[in-house]
Amino acid sequence: MTTTSRPIRTLVVDDEALVRTGLRMILEAAGSIEVVAEGDSGTAAVDAVARHRPHVVLMDVRMPGIDGVGALTEINRLPDPPAVIMLTTFDRDEYVHGALRARAAGFLLKDTAPRDLIAAVRAVAEGSAILAPTVTRRLIDAYAGQRSADFVAARQRLSVLTDRERRVVAAVARGLANAEVARELGMAETTVKVHVSRSLTKLGLSNRVQIALLVRDAGSPGG
Repeated sequence: MTTTSRPIRTLVVDDEALVRTGLRMILEAAGSIEVVAEGDSGTAAVDAVARHRPHVVLMDVRMPGIDGVGALTEINRLPDPPAVIMLTTFDRDEYVHGALRARAAGFLLKDTAPRDLIAAVRAVAEGSAILAPTVTRRLIDAYAGQRSADFVAARQRLSVLTDRERRVVAAVARGLANAEVARELGMAETTVKVHVSRSLTKLGLSNRVQIALLVRDAGSPGG
């Protein structure tokens, strides 16, 4: 991963040239982000990652040929793979769940505000995971009616958390950032970070996206 002392090397991948140009302009206006390459397909994305070694990849989930999910799978097989943020419209987007399983660092809607896009790139470059609140809600809603053995297993997994950890996890599952969780629960942001880290360890998870999916399976954010 990168540090704040040097530019965040970023790869932009979308099959539409105008979208790539717009993303490049937004990211490079931040000053701390360098777009080292662009790609117009999943194949180009994999090749560009191997050639340019970016810290972050911002990639459209829907592309002809090898789509974003296929490219993400290939990228994660490379040594020291970058964090990959998938861009989606999410309108009945069947790719979203596959990309989550393929370890995407996050999802953003294509209409995300420029400042939030920049913040997301910085966050995943430092090891965090990002899931747009709208995507979080739709992911949960999409499966709200499903109850199975997954429901029981998810409840059992969440039972290892303390009450405070479950409250933090519930807020994280709604797509809140650490600072927002801190304000909502009346905690210091550093305390929230500790609870998130401990919860990930206890649950055997690697990022906030997986927390959201586990809470979704459990049916009740509060555990």
